[in-house]
Order: sequence, then C-alpha cells, then structure tokens
Amino acid sequence: MTDDSMTAEEAAHAAKKARIKAARDRMMEEKTGEKGLVIVHTGPGKGKSSSAFGMILRCVAHGMPCAVVQFIKGAMATGERELLTGHFGDLCKFHTMGEGFTWETQDLARDKAAARAGWEKAKELIRDPANRMVLLDEINIALRYDYLDAAEVAAFLRDEKPPMTHVVLTGRNAKPELIELADLVTEMQVVKHPFRAGIKAQPGVEF
Repeated sequence: MTDDSMTAEEAAHAAKKARIKAARDRMMEEKTGEKGLVIVHTGPGKGKSSSAFGMILRCVAHGMPCAVVQFIKGAMATGERELLTGHFGDLCKFHTMGEGFTWETQDLARDKAAARAGWEKAKELIRDPANRMVLLDEINIALRYDYLDAAEVAAFLRDEKPPMTHVVLTGRNAKPELIELADLVTEMQVVKHPFRAGIKAQPGVEF
C-alpha cells in the first residue's frame, strides 16, 4: 500500500505506531546490562510452577544447562518431570527432594529434614556456574512453615550466587526477605478456579 492509497485513519495509525517504535527503540538502546536474576513467583493463583517450568524449557531450548529442586512434591508423577528427565536429562538435572504435601506426611521432623536436604542440593547446584538457571520449586512453602530459615536463603542468594546464574523460587506466601532481594517478583491472583466447582486436579493442567 502506497502513501497515496492510505486512508486518513490508516495514515494516523501508521504514524502513531512509528512514534511508539521510535520511543521503544530508544528505550531498548539503554538496556544493555545482563545479570543473573533472582525471580519469585508467588500468590494464591495457579501458574507459579507452570511459569517457572516454562523458563526451564526455554533454557533447554537454548542449550543452557539448568536444574530443578522440588521441595514439596514427592513421588507423584508430573508431566514436567517426565519430560525433562526422559528427554533432556543431559541439560536439566532434576531432584525431587520433598516427601509430599505436609498434610500427607504429618511428620514435622521428616519434613524439615527433607527441606534441609533440598536446600543443600540447591546450594550445590547454584554454586556451579555451569547451571544458567536453577528452579527451587515450592521452596516458599518450606519457608512459610519454617522448615528453612528465610534469612539464610536470602543471604546465600545475595552473597554466593554466581553473577550470571538465574534462580527461580516458587510457592505462595513468599517471605519479605526474598521479595526485597528479588529482581523480578510476580504475584499470581485467583479469579476463578475449577477446584471450587468440584473439578479435581487433572493431567496436563495441574501435573
């Protein structure tokens, strides 16, 4: 379409988008820094772990070594674990350290021991600069119940995380120490959820 054949509405639209593009290009020219991010996904809504696993798959797609430590989920099979361990085990180390949800174990000492073992594994994986991203899935739950010390976790991420390593922490009720430390915080909110209508968790949606 030539300028002569454009309607006034089309011309105004094109001019508006050209101004937006110019402003966007100027903004992007200023964004030149790179760093390993601390990312927190929290809130009562669904999608915290799902979003984090999406980022893990992006790392895999880019050939970037990464790792997952699951702090709560136990032996229950999940689609993300089957996919990553079955097809991308060379790029993504996967460690399921929890023994299931707290109401299933009903054993405080075991839950604390599992969380501590998960945190020790997490520190080992984060310290390895070869891992570009480490997902600490549902660590916020372990912190919420004081299975781990939030100040200890925040201090480690601040002082010992390699400069280019991304660390993602998921789970509702993220501690203030982690929200303050994080570079990126997303809070998932609930608008509607099928569980409230009597629909159980389903493969491909919840696990």
